[in-house]
Amino acid sequence: MFSGVGGMKIEIRGVEKLSFRERQVVALKETGLSNDQVARRLGVSASTVATLFNRARLKGYEVVIIIPGSSLGVYHPGDDEENI
Repeated sequence: MFSGVGGMKIEIRGVEKLSFRERQVVALKETGLSNDQVARRLGVSASTVATLFNRARLKGYEVVIIIPGSSLGVYHPGDDEENI
């Protein structure tokens, strides 16, 4: 699970099917980075990023984004469940 902006967390289900490099690419791409941005960060070419991402997609994985209710203004710390 990766922490994101504002307490958001990203979970990649099926990650065990992916190679280490595919995991890196998926994690960065699914947070909204472009192929060029991922390539610079990992020190590979943009075409390598595209290949790794496509290969990962063919293997199948699922991205789950977990957003705390307080970030959405629907839950505030300290609220108990009975009052929600």
